[in-house]
Amino acid sequence: MSSITPNAEQFRELAASAEEGPVVMLNLLKFKAGDGAQEYDAYGSAASKMVAEGGGRVLYIGRCDQVLIGDDSQAWDAIALVEYPSRGAFIEMVSRKDYQQAHTHREAGLERTVLLATTPQSRSSSKG
Repeated sequence: MSSITPNAEQFRELAASAEEGPVVMLNLLKFKAGDGAQEYDAYGSAASKMVAEGGGRVLYIGRCDQVLIGDDSQAWDAIALVEYPSRGAFIEMVSRKDYQQAHTHREAGLERTVLLATTPQSRSSSKG
């Protein structure tokens, strides 16, 4: 699997999470040179519809303008925050055949990415 797709262990860990309720996925996105951003837009259009169909919503998409703190060589082109009703709803969406077809545009468009599953602070347990 590419670094654009979760590995099996990461996917199992997400599925086994005891966290219930909404999950917000933070996407850090670095596009491939050339038509990477356009490829990702094709993915985003299809995925946004599937997110909404599953009861989720795109909270924010923005261009990254500057690294203020951190390594400039690890700069990102964009971020996206997407809320799903649950981790299960996310897993159901990414398991759909039409999602897998759309995902080919994500892979074609991204040089690298980080996807973080987050839980609202008020619900998460303290993990020191």
